[in-house]
Amino acid sequence: MRTIVDLTDEQIESLREVCETDGISRAEAVRRAIDAQAAAREKDRKTALLAEGFGSWGPSEVDSRVLIDELRAEWDDRERRLGL
Repeated sequence: MRTIVDLTDEQIESLREVCETDGISRAEAVRRAIDAQAAAREKDRKTALLAEGFGSWGPSEVDSRVLIDELRAEWDDRERRLGL
C-alpha cells in the first residue's frame, strides 16, 4: 500500500543517511523503522505484563513448603477416597 508522509527536513536528511549507509531504498528504510517500532512496542507490552504480575504472590505469612505439603496431602486424601 502506498502512503504519503510529511517529514521535516531533519527527518529527510536522517532518512537519506540511513538509506545511503545501508544501501536501501527510502521505502525499505521506512518499512524497517515501522517493524522496529512495532517490535519495541510488543517488547514493552510484554515487559509491562511481566512487571504487573511480578510479586503478585506478595509477602505472606504462609511458608511455601508448608503450603505445598498441605496441597499434596489433599491430593493424597482424594486419591485414597477414589481408590487410586
